[in-house]
Amino acid sequence: MADKQLRGVAALQDPAVNKSTAFSPAEREAMGLRGLLPAAVSTQDLQVQRALENLRRKDTDIGRYVFLSSLSGRNERLFYRLVMDHLEEILPLIYTPTVGQACKEFAHIYRGARGFYVTPQDRGEMRHILDNWPHQDIRVVVVTDGERILGLGDLGANGMGIPVGKAALYTACGGIDPRHCLPVMFDTGTNNAELLDDPLYLGARHPRIRGDDYLALMDEFVDAVRDAWPAAIIQFEDFVTPNAYALLHRYQERVTCFNDDIQGTAATALAGILAASRIAELDLRELRVMFLGAGAAATGIADLMVNALVAAGVDSGTAHSHVWLVDRKGLVTANSPELAEYKKPFAHDHPPLDFLGAIREIRPNVLIGATGQPGTFNEEAVRLMASVNDRPIIFALSNPTSRSECTAEQAYQWTGGRAVFASGSPFAPVDYQGRILHPGQGNNAYVFPGIGLGALVSAASAIDQNMFLIAAQTLASQVSEAELEDGSAYPRIVRIRDVSAAIATRVAEYAYESGLAGNERPDDIEHAVRSSMYDPHY
Repeated sequence: MADKQLRGVAALQDPAVNKSTAFSPAEREAMGLRGLLPAAVSTQDLQVQRALENLRRKDTDIGRYVFLSSLSGRNERLFYRLVMDHLEEILPLIYTPTVGQACKEFAHIYRGARGFYVTPQDRGEMRHILDNWPHQDIRVVVVTDGERILGLGDLGANGMGIPVGKAALYTACGGIDPRHCLPVMFDTGTNNAELLDDPLYLGARHPRIRGDDYLALMDEFVDAVRDAWPAAIIQFEDFVTPNAYALLHRYQERVTCFNDDIQGTAATALAGILAASRIAELDLRELRVMFLGAGAAATGIADLMVNALVAAGVDSGTAHSHVWLVDRKGLVTANSPELAEYKKPFAHDHPPLDFLGAIREIRPNVLIGATGQPGTFNEEAVRLMASVNDRPIIFALSNPTSRSECTAEQAYQWTGGRAVFASGSPFAPVDYQGRILHPGQGNNAYVFPGIGLGALVSAASAIDQNMFLIAAQTLASQVSEAELEDGSAYPRIVRIRDVSAAIATRVAEYAYESGLAGNERPDDIEHAVRSSMYDPHY
């Protein structure tokens, strides 16, 4: 029911209240809307039909992104109804791959304020300015500093498209009310000269602040969020690897937080590995996994893979020996110079090798790309994987699609249709010699909304590593036999709200069992999860 405190044009300008032509005659009378709308009263179904027709008239994905963004700013419930009814078509438009282009063009397609901006000029005033946000029951804060947007690098304040998109996924995929989600751009400048030279750029026009000044500003922001909204989850998103790890370690004991690039990606990838191993008929405990790329995403997956092996009965030392990293210098070994701390657990005692040599000698069952560099899984590398595996598992996870290490079609062509392939952004089904193969999409949207929902339902005081392992196992269990037969290591995206509910239920159960929950355990956790999920119908 619409908020009766808003009347006239004010009701039509509030996206959370506005129903536009769906306001009934009684509502129009009570809310002072007579004369402000056409005579016809539409159902929401008709509004969805009209919006979909208008969306499909756009001839570019960036045009579709702008249309959807504008719709969200006018009629929030219609926007989410449209997204949820047409997930396969619209999810790639509001997030990867289109969000990458939207971030690159953010200052040029800007239509109005969405999300909250923090700059160095706000030092000392952080708690005060949080009161400017119109909704004061925030449960999820998604924050980025824009320095490592997808595989596109430093996009400065243009990176606001990422937390805006992630917040939308929390609602569309996880059922968290949009008024409870806050996207934040932590704008500490940019080192992207092209942006600084662009007269339309909207961010702070100075080089990035670093070191103690950066941490002091982030400390103040985190403390302000904790004071304003003590129950809120903070999701760190698209920080460069050293900052990603530093911030996670700095705050994970102080507030309920996680890093999606490290932990969310890890759970999504591990779920795909678990499902793919069923397709390939491989024992998880025997898998050898190799990563090309050794940043936050790769090492996060590697850490969770070790946890999964240990949970399956493998001792920690042996589990680490199953996981290998290759960075731009070649195989990461104990003798590699200047090793970052997060790489050291996977720096094995082994002679140096280049990427192809590592595949030949180590013979991995699973090859995971987290490079941000397109084409790095070239024909020779993929054919090598096929030569040492009956069903090579190849995950090209870099986003957006233009940055994928190889395409689905290449993976199938170069392996004779034997690859179990997944990517970070969606690829269309591939007709390989008359057989339709369905690439999996290792989209973090399968994981973080459900984890957030489960943590909120249980009022969890922390989001620990076990929750990501539980999420991975639950996601893998949701892949049907029919989907496995089609070669997909992930469920169809249309089932994502049910997947999120299943993950949230298991995460909440774990929170209650482990003493992390801050409220009383309900008799039926699944019912509590589903009854809390946002419904955009009116």
